[in-house]
Amino acid sequence: MTARADTDAIAGLAAAYGGIGALAAGLSRHDLLAPTRCHGWIVADVLYHQLGDAQRALAAFASPVGGPADRDRLSYWTGFGEEVAGTDPIPGIWAVKRSAAAFSDGRGAVLIWGDTAPAAVEAARRADPDGFVATQGHVLAVPDFVATLVTEAVLHHLDMVVALPDAPRPQAPAVAIALETLDGLLAARGGTRAAGWTDEEYLLVAAGREPAPDGYASLLPLIS
Repeated sequence: MTARADTDAIAGLAAAYGGIGALAAGLSRHDLLAPTRCHGWIVADVLYHQLGDAQRALAAFASPVGGPADRDRLSYWTGFGEEVAGTDPIPGIWAVKRSAAAFSDGRGAVLIWGDTAPAAVEAARRADPDGFVATQGHVLAVPDFVATLVTEAVLHHLDMVVALPDAPRPQAPAVAIALETLDGLLAARGGTRAAGWTDEEYLLVAAGREPAPDGYASLLPLIS
């Protein structure tokens, strides 16, 4: 992993979390009730779920571990998919909904995001780029862990704006890392991105948010 790639990863996380911050800051109480691409969740629920990711990042950066890594920025997703295959997602969906509903109108999650996300980015900047962190039962090199955070943030950003056409979209440095992740996962399955897909179309189809076109049904989704 080069110093350039480390710098890009941090810039991507700052863009990803900053993009969600810009989105959240412009949400009204009405907007927070809008439907999303995540089954069963409104915008406030997805934001709360994403807040949990930022909190997980803070914990991981504060507790570095020794290597070697047993997952990288690609195998994290394939391994995670295998681990959750066949499990019932409904309890987790309800857990997030109930937790997000503890706030009177959804703005509570917005306020906590405003404190937590910048702290997570700063913790990433201070982390040893040659170091390792533990998360969800696995060990990742710091730049690879950051790339997983960026990819998830970009996808959930898109999940939140499906019914908010005027809301800001994910920022380019973050999108670039998410695209690299999906390109790598698709290449590992022997596929390549179809010509003509916009970046957003590719992200949504590859992550199972939109139906796979003809010829890709056996390859997609890459992340769910």
